[in-house]
Amino acid sequence: MSVEEHTVVLASATAFYLSAPAPEAASDAPGQDVGAPDAAHGATASHPARLTPVFLHGVPTSADIWAPVLERTGGIALDLPGFGRSDKGGHLDYSVHGLAGATAELIDELELGAVALIGHEWGAVIALELAASRPEHVSRVVLIDPLALLGGYTWPLPARVWRTPGVGELAMGSITRRLLARSLRHRAANPRTWSEARVDTAWEQFDQGTQRAILRLHRTTSPDHLAQLAPFLAETDFGALVLYGGRDGASAREAAQRVAGLLTHATVQEVPGARHWPWLEHPETVETIAAFLETP
Repeated sequence: MSVEEHTVVLASATAFYLSAPAPEAASDAPGQDVGAPDAAHGATASHPARLTPVFLHGVPTSADIWAPVLERTGGIALDLPGFGRSDKGGHLDYSVHGLAGATAELIDELELGAVALIGHEWGAVIALELAASRPEHVSRVVLIDPLALLGGYTWPLPARVWRTPGVGELAMGSITRRLLARSLRHRAANPRTWSEARVDTAWEQFDQGTQRAILRLHRTTSPDHLAQLAPFLAETDFGALVLYGGRDGASAREAAQRVAGLLTHATVQEVPGARHWPWLEHPETVETIAAFLETP
């Protein structure tokens, strides 16, 4: 299945996204992709309407990280503002609320209706923000290694540094390609998950605009952000799957369970042998996600 590149002008910026047709659309309408509303919905006499998957990456990655899942399920993978190839202007809102709002704008612009959100790490937090603020947009959610921004959450050391004005800028500016590669590979069960080519892409996109977006995201987010969303999430009725890497230890399992506890219909599932990037480290995770999205 082919993955295509697009840009779209939203209210405040130009956004970049990848798209691939849904499996049915790929067989019924060659060459038509999910960037067009008809292909995204794909309702015909032989194929009922289906949700469009919308993928939200974490930090410091971009839509590229979702290619293996996008090729299987179809859908849209957005470069969030400040990341990848989307606009990175200093005037943009890089808070969780702002990034969720940009995602909602894209969904509206493409006339996708209700979607399935798949979010990794920070992308999972943004997915939950969108689900709480715009529940009409969300019919299903997959959260992978979500940040447990609930009572008692402690920022890891790099985040504590980034949240400190002045010191954070110095630390961020000192990151080299070698340090970035080490960080990405350290969080993988198999360092080869992050090939030289994959690291090169991440490094090329890790410019001053992305560094600024990361700093602002961390500084504008409370460690109990999800706790503040809890009353709104409790009123939602969508199905949710929360995945975590088995080799990420008890903290990842606890985080997955705590985040799942915010939702009415959530299933927690371990990906044995995986760490921070389950769908890259264990390709069968792609089928797990696809099966959940395709369940009536």
